[in-house]
Amino acid sequence: MPRIVVLDSLSEDGLNLMKAAHIEYEERIGLKGEELRSTLMDFDGAICRSGVKITAESLEGNKRLKAIARAGVGVDNIDLKAATRHGIIVMNTPGGNTVSTAEQTFALLLSLSRNIHPAYQSLIEGRWDRKKFTGHQLGGKILGIIGMGRIGQTVAKFAKAFDMKVLAFDPYLSAQRAKELGVTVFDTIAELLPQVDYLTVHTPLNDATRNLIDTKEIQLLKKGACLINCARGGIYNMDALVEGLKSGQLGGVAIDVYPEEPCTSHPLFGMPNVVCTPHLGASTEEAQTNVALEAVQLLIDYLNKGVIRQAVNFSPLDPETLRDLRGYLDVAYRLGLLSSQIALGAINCCTLKFKGEISSKNTTLLTSAFTAGLLTSILDEQISIVSAAPMAQERGLKIVEEKSNETGDFRSTLGADIQTDKGTTSILGTVFGNSMPRLIQMDDQRLESYLDGNLLFFLHKDVPGVIGTVGGVTAKYNVNIAHMSVGRNSHQQPGQTALGILSLDSPLSPQALEEIKSKEKEIEKVVAVTLPALGQYPSWMS
Repeated sequence: MPRIVVLDSLSEDGLNLMKAAHIEYEERIGLKGEELRSTLMDFDGAICRSGVKITAESLEGNKRLKAIARAGVGVDNIDLKAATRHGIIVMNTPGGNTVSTAEQTFALLLSLSRNIHPAYQSLIEGRWDRKKFTGHQLGGKILGIIGMGRIGQTVAKFAKAFDMKVLAFDPYLSAQRAKELGVTVFDTIAELLPQVDYLTVHTPLNDATRNLIDTKEIQLLKKGACLINCARGGIYNMDALVEGLKSGQLGGVAIDVYPEEPCTSHPLFGMPNVVCTPHLGASTEEAQTNVALEAVQLLIDYLNKGVIRQAVNFSPLDPETLRDLRGYLDVAYRLGLLSSQIALGAINCCTLKFKGEISSKNTTLLTSAFTAGLLTSILDEQISIVSAAPMAQERGLKIVEEKSNETGDFRSTLGADIQTDKGTTSILGTVFGNSMPRLIQMDDQRLESYLDGNLLFFLHKDVPGVIGTVGGVTAKYNVNIAHMSVGRNSHQQPGQTALGILSLDSPLSPQALEEIKSKEKEIEKVVAVTLPALGQYPSWMS
């Protein structure tokens, strides 16, 4: 009989489900260090929330543990690489707290708009001052949503019920899905911000979203706009929020999540027009019951039947398939990551083109790898080739395959046409040797570029001196160029448009990028891209 250890407080319904399934379990809450490591060695499965930290040290020497179920979405408290290395499957429950978190967002929004907390506090203090707490109705106001996944879409539905106009930024929300939701999608956050009365974010926290809303962005907002965050601490720069309130640029701030938790002291606490709660987004009986039941069922299905669902580090690839396809799985994943960073506008459809020997392989896996790369930077959950397709479908994103066994200059190529409301961008990749991913074409520009690390793409006039100009800026900011590739249409004449790609030893600062963009007479477009290092694979490809 399998044994399961419960490492964080779990809903009674989840515990009862294990009893009904005749699963032996023990609750051991608050473990860490050697005590946690030794405990995990005695169980076949583990269930946790966000309290316990399962590190590489926690799993060291473990030969028994088979699976970990996270009762919730985020798995940043679990070392996925270490779990994968030990053959431990990690599963999560992304849908269980959607409604509860969306409701918390709206509760904070309503509290700000109607001054709920200060009005109640005045009664506690024996005052009756109706005029002081005159608020604003939501009907007719404009709500901006950054990130239109499950929670963002649910918030949008709530807002429409309050007769609000909803604007959104999400490069992976298709035009058709946006139409179904009744929201207007903007190409950039900078274009969205000046339009909104309220702003809420529903994205993961990563390098791209950390301090996504900072002093510069706050200045773009309407004077008096209100900001809400029930997603991840750190998406808003907390110091910038304080300054925005003091200056009067912000009309209110409501926060449920913090860069460091628990957080019991902050300059925001006690300021006028502020409502803060201690990470209550998923803290409802219903959400806790849902994620507990789902997490328990995931473990029961796997430990008793071998059924794997919602794994974030599992690949359905047998070793032989992985050996055969690893190089092109890597290329597909990196092309997806690249597409997410270079595409302009909302992506409606991606057409993947398999040409040559690769067209006879399992292209469904390659398509899933591309889709996982495309979505991984924007969704607030781990994306694998198992979960990529349904996640794309949720956003109305269409993925199409085309195959041809004809070979050209390369034995196999994988291309992608990324169609947005602003046009189509085409990229083409291949593998050099067995494991060297390369970009060999972008639109009609033929070249050969690395597909790893820090890359700088710039469209420029094909005239002498441009490369030197860009190199001068990178030198000024002490950033070394490791590799350079320049491509142009094989039929074009000098003086037209060419594409340059620089591989850099470190990323360029925003100031350096702005300086390059300022060379408008020579350079038409500049995009900075970050890709995994060579040989660095997602956990499901390990």
